[in-house]
Amino acid sequence: MRVPLLELSEQYRSLAAPIRQQMDEVLASQRFILGPKVDQFERALCEHIAAKFAIGVSSGTDALLAVLMALEIGPGDAIITTPYSFFATAACIARVGATPLFADIDSSTFNISAEAIRSFIKKNCRQNNGVLMTRDGQAVRLILPVHLFGLCCEMDAIMEIAREYGLLVIEDAAQAIGAAYPQNGGVASAGTIGDIGCFSFYPSKNLGAAGDAGAIVSNNERLATRIRICRQHGMEPRYHHQFIGGNFRLDELQAAILQVKLPHLDAWSAARRGVADFYREEFSRHNLADAIVLPAEPYRDRVNNHHTYHQFVIRARARDDLKAHLTNNEIGSEIYYPVPLHLQECFFYLQHKEDDFPQAERASRETLALPIYPELTREAQRYVVSKIAEFYG
Repeated sequence: MRVPLLELSEQYRSLAAPIRQQMDEVLASQRFILGPKVDQFERALCEHIAAKFAIGVSSGTDALLAVLMALEIGPGDAIITTPYSFFATAACIARVGATPLFADIDSSTFNISAEAIRSFIKKNCRQNNGVLMTRDGQAVRLILPVHLFGLCCEMDAIMEIAREYGLLVIEDAAQAIGAAYPQNGGVASAGTIGDIGCFSFYPSKNLGAAGDAGAIVSNNERLATRIRICRQHGMEPRYHHQFIGGNFRLDELQAAILQVKLPHLDAWSAARRGVADFYREEFSRHNLADAIVLPAEPYRDRVNNHHTYHQFVIRARARDDLKAHLTNNEIGSEIYYPVPLHLQECFFYLQHKEDDFPQAERASRETLALPIYPELTREAQRYVVSKIAEFYG
């Protein structure tokens, strides 16, 4: 049996007619950039996640970059973030000339640890006239947590730290659209808890476009207005440029497709949680607890969309050999991420070394993503787990 890591064709077949209709409308209008479909999608996204303002942009990476440019983050500034994430998180910080400051991850969730953030600040920073400064004189401007694999970070604790030190919080929610967080006893959606949230609609995401696309959300009108201007070269009014922005505009075609898919997002996420639950049953049935650690679900009993399972990531003994075994049995898997950010060659100038962030490094050696998508059959899941059980024999 062949089981791919991700299969998108069935989802498209179920929505082909309305997607084609929306695309035909765009083609007939010949409005391809920042037209009515973008406006409609932005309003629908705000309603779906309970945000006041949404700005459609060209990709998840450009969402992060546009936010940093709009905030005028640059040389002399520093941003606290995770060393265990997709490259764009730290790359965008470096692209604007700022410095990534890494804090280690939580061993169970793989998300940045609030305790590690606080520890980093106490050991490496000081207050100077109300500004948090590093030992070498850089101004710490914000915290950039990543809601990895579809699970929200411990945002109450992170927001408390941010308020204490006067920092902004920019959520990288590229992998977690629709994920819920039990904020102070209530319920908040990923991307709406901090000052600004960033999303990716890369085709493999839970809400995927037919190419690159992204969005930025905020409940702060002033910030949202500045980001909206930044999206179009810092231009407002036309051909008058208040500051240097970029070409971060969302295409009408992508917005039209996303608008068709958005109403199905919660059902797809629920189906992914069903897949995750069945994996748990199968792993238990095969008595694999000594070889496999399953994904943490810290909010399961507190909110409904507690995890959206963009990826189902396990810790596995002899991870690389297991991956090879799955490949030999036509089962897709992937390593997210084999090299933590602080050990990437392009960040050697930060002078980090092995063991600086032991939990991130351990995760890079042990984690493996298994097939997960809403349409994954139970038969396929049984096959995946049986082959894993066969490997550990």
